[in-house]
Parts: sequence; C-alpha cells; structure tokens
Amino acid sequence: MNRYPVWKYVTIVVVLLLGLIYALPNFFGEAPAVQVSAGKASVKVDASTRERVEQILKEAGTTPDLVSLDGSSVRARFATPDEQLKARDALQRALVPDAADPSYVVALNLVSRSPAWLAALNAHPMYLGLDLRGGVDFLLQVDMKGAIDKRAESFAGDLRTALRDKNIRGASVNRSGQNVEITFRDAQALEAARRVVQDQFPDLSTTDSQDGNTWKMVASIKPEAARRLQDAALKQNITTLHNRINELGVAEPVIQQQGLERIVVQLPGVQDTAKAKDILGRTATLEVRLVDESTEARSAETGTGPVPFGSERYPDRAGQNVIVKRQVVLTGENLTDAQPGFDSQTHQPTVNLTLDAKGARIFKDVTRENINKRMAIILFEKGRGEVVTAPVIRSEIAGGRVQISGSMTTTEANDTALLLRAGSLAAPMEIIQERTIGPSLGADNISKGFNSVLYGFLAIMVFMCAYYALFGVFSSIALAFNLLLLVAVLSMLQATLTLPGIAAMALAIGVAIDSNVLINERVREELRNGASPQAAIHAGYDRAWGTILDSNVTTLIAGVALLAFGSGPIRGFAVVHCLGIVTSMFSAVFFSRALVNLWYGRQKKLKSVSIGTVWRPEKDALAVQAK
Repeated sequence: MNRYPVWKYVTIVVVLLLGLIYALPNFFGEAPAVQVSAGKASVKVDASTRERVEQILKEAGTTPDLVSLDGSSVRARFATPDEQLKARDALQRALVPDAADPSYVVALNLVSRSPAWLAALNAHPMYLGLDLRGGVDFLLQVDMKGAIDKRAESFAGDLRTALRDKNIRGASVNRSGQNVEITFRDAQALEAARRVVQDQFPDLSTTDSQDGNTWKMVASIKPEAARRLQDAALKQNITTLHNRINELGVAEPVIQQQGLERIVVQLPGVQDTAKAKDILGRTATLEVRLVDESTEARSAETGTGPVPFGSERYPDRAGQNVIVKRQVVLTGENLTDAQPGFDSQTHQPTVNLTLDAKGARIFKDVTRENINKRMAIILFEKGRGEVVTAPVIRSEIAGGRVQISGSMTTTEANDTALLLRAGSLAAPMEIIQERTIGPSLGADNISKGFNSVLYGFLAIMVFMCAYYALFGVFSSIALAFNLLLLVAVLSMLQATLTLPGIAAMALAIGVAIDSNVLINERVREELRNGASPQAAIHAGYDRAWGTILDSNVTTLIAGVALLAFGSGPIRGFAVVHCLGIVTSMFSAVFFSRALVNLWYGRQKKLKSVSIGTVWRPEKDALAVQAK
C-alpha cells in the first residue's frame, strides 16, 4: 500500500544527484581576476595571448591561481584583491603602452572558483545582480540635437537623390544646422522642388526666399516629426546597447529608459569603469561612400597635398590613406543582417551584408552609375573611421546582398559582423554619472540574504520536528531538498539572483512547508477517525493532494501575473517565486512520501506512527461525560 516502485526511487535519486551537481558551484564563491580582451576588432586574443599574459605575470612576481582562455578574453584568477591590482598594473604597462590607442583592454573582474570538473559538466553558478555581486551603474544622456542633425544630413542626401531623379537641374543642396538649404537658378525649379518635398518628404516644412537672381528654399523638420525622431532615437539606442552588451557576454545587464533623454545601464560583475566604458563605446557604424579619384585626392593620399573640399581622409587596414567623398551613399541603418562567411573563389573570410528594400535600390543605382570607380566601405568605431575595403565597381549590383572582403582574419570577420548586427546608435550619448558598487557591499547583501533564508529554514525545522515528531523530520528533509532543487534549477537556467529573488526564496520555504502541514494534518485526521497507520498514511497523502494542487496553482497564477506585467526587481521576485512553487510541489508530495514509504512501508503490522499528539474524538467525549 505504501511502497514506491523502484523506478520512482531511481528518479528521485537522479534528481537529487543533479540538484547537488548544479547547485554546488554556487557554494564556491567568486575570486578576484584580471581580464584581458581585445581593444580593437583587428586584435586577436588566442592561446599565444594567454602565454604572453602568463609570462608578464611571472616577470612581475605574481602567481595566479588559474589563467584561462574564455572565448575572446584571457582571465587570470587570484587569491586576494591586492594580487589582482598588482597584476592589473603589470599587464596594463606591458600590453597598453599607448593609452590613447589601446590594443587590449585590461580590466578587473570576478570569476567563479568552481573546479574544472563542474565546468566540464556545464554546471555554473547563478548570475548575481548588481546589488549582490557589485558592478558599475551608468547614467547616459542622449544627445537629441545630434540625432536631429544626423537626420537632417540624411534628408539632405535624400533630397539630392530625389531632385536628380526628377531632373531638376541647377539645384544646390547643403545642410545648415538642423535645416537643409536648397538654392535654384529659377522660380520654376523652386516650384518643382516644392512639389517633390510635399509629395515625398511629409516630415519637412519649407520656406522660400529670393536674393537677386537666386531662389532659396529652406526645409526644416516639423516639431511633431522631431519628437517622433527623438523617441525613436532613444529606443534604438537602448536596443543597440542591449544587442552590443549581450553579444559581448556581460551577464544579465539592466538597460532601461529614465525620463525623456536618459538611459540607465547596470553591468553586474564589472569592477572597473574602464571596461564598462569600453563596452558601451564599442558600437560600430557602417558607411558606404564613393572614393574621390581626382588629381587633388591622389596627391592628398600620398600626403603631398590638402584634402579636396567635400572629401575626407581615412586610413585603410594597411595604414594607407584613402580619400572619400563626404556624401554618404548608405549607412548601417539600411542593414537587415550581417553574417561572417568565406569567398567562394578565394576562400578568404568575408562579411555578407543584407540590405533593406531602400538600401538595395540605392546601392543598385549607385553601382550602375559609377562602374569602374571605387567604393569605400568605412567602419566607424570609438569615433574613428577605418576603410575596411575599397573595391572597384565592375558591374551593377542588385538584389540587396553585399560582400565585404579584404585583408581580414576569420576573427575580424566575426567581430565586424557582430558589431554591424548590433546596429548603430541613432544619437550620440555621454556618461553624465557613474557609480561603482563594490563586491564587498554585494557580499554583505548576500550574507544578510543567506542568513534570512537560513534562520527561516531553521525556525521552521525546529517547529516541525517539535510538533510533528518524525513526520516533522521528514518534512524538514523535504524542505531542504526543495531549497537545493530551487537553487539547482536557477543555476541551470542561468537566472539572475537579486535581493528580491532572495526574498522570494525565503517566501518559497514558507509556501513549501504549507503542503507538508496539510499532509501531516490529513494523516492525523485519518488516525483520529480510527484508520490503521498504513491506511492513514495512504489516505492522508492522496486526499491532501487536491488541496495542495489548488492552493499552489492559485499562487502560481499570481506569480505569473507578476512575471508578465512586472518589471525589474518585481520580475526577479516572480521568477524565483514561480520556480519555488513548482519545486515545492515535487518535494512536499513525492519526495516526502518517498521518505515515509521507505521508513514505514516495509512494516506490515505497523501499530503506530511518530506524528506528534493525536487527539481522538471519543476520548474528548468521555472527558465531557465525566464532568
């Protein structure tokens, strides 16, 4: 009656072992470390970099506990923060001789102390939020004026193309601040241009003026269009930061809007602001421009002459100057995807770009009109432009697919594609406030949260053992199993644990014990009604199941509502709360019954169970009659 089949015990043992393995990394803690990563897309971090780091540390007299190559960075782990700082200074001097143009980024970080065999089993500790792990908190101001200036520059280029398509000759288009000024030789051209603006550019308003034989039209962005542009710029910047930071591997960042022009960025686990600033600033943008092939431009390339008016000088990857025209043909905004690949003929690494409909049309027109001329693809990163490639246009290119090739490695192709996929910033940003939360404060928060869970668990365990005797011991063991299982599931999901999450964990203990109280009271009730001990155990668990299911489902619905409609700390609380309900149902019903069955199920003539004092109704009735 009260015996589990072998397969159920095997299942419970397997779940217990998995829980132990995946919860174990959380008990090793984190160690101070120094992380070395690439400061440029052209710099490769590999095994040779790790050997170089080991040699530098050896010469500096510091002995790391472990030096590992993790993805695209080298991490050296140390026993104390003092050794960490000493190693950081040594690596900074050796790897970054020129602070203005760093090839590497040397930053303080925290890494897990988990042994290698746990990492080999893909068992990792939970991510910790900023309030538990420490990290950096930035407040960024979005330059809305820069967003409008950028849009005005785009309007200027689009107007040039539209007027040329309508065959309106003699028009000169220039941007002046946030306005676009167009001059004409006659009134007929002015009127034709006004119709073009009204038909194709609904976000622009125009004013006309005449100066002698010259007609001028000033196009400005409408106020409502400017507001839409600012909202879109803020949202695009947030999306870009999300993509960029997530792809670089920063665990569970918090990026959210604050007010109308500000963005809050929180990066847990990053100890120094230099690394965080580097991550925030590494958003690359792409521009496609035509190469200036005039005689003056060729002289400027060799450094013997000035750069012609309307052109700019940028270096290529070989260090040679390339003179390109200021007019931008395409930008990263016209990209829908960027993936690394290989050229089918040369087998060299490439970056394959996919353009949107507008970009594909523009690229087709430009390549058709500039056959046998050079087109430069420029990648801007940290305010510096670099010509990735400048091939000669051999024929018209249609279909919206463009391939970037040149002297690049596979790593460079992957990095370039990653940067372009992340998108471009719609508006410049600057950091107006930065705050570092030290790991010591995070450790103090962890200690307080851990103590709250521990003391709550001990108090419940003492009460259950005193009130329900041996059944209380079973309930306490099941509660410990529930806590272990909850930590293991959070670790397997790589969830982020914050202070609200610890509060939810403490609450989960209280919710879990309710199920055991219901079961124990049901068993007591069956015993009071005269059932045999074995029958009372069986009926107690079976009849309590429906009540446990109803109460947990209703609580789970509330948790799902918090998860769906909440944000920030509320979502963190809801995740742990919902998982705690699921694990508590398994531990309170199945695991605790397995313990009871294992202890009492083998006894065929069971006369009594240790479940505390059982008040029988007939004894109460006799006591009343005696009075």
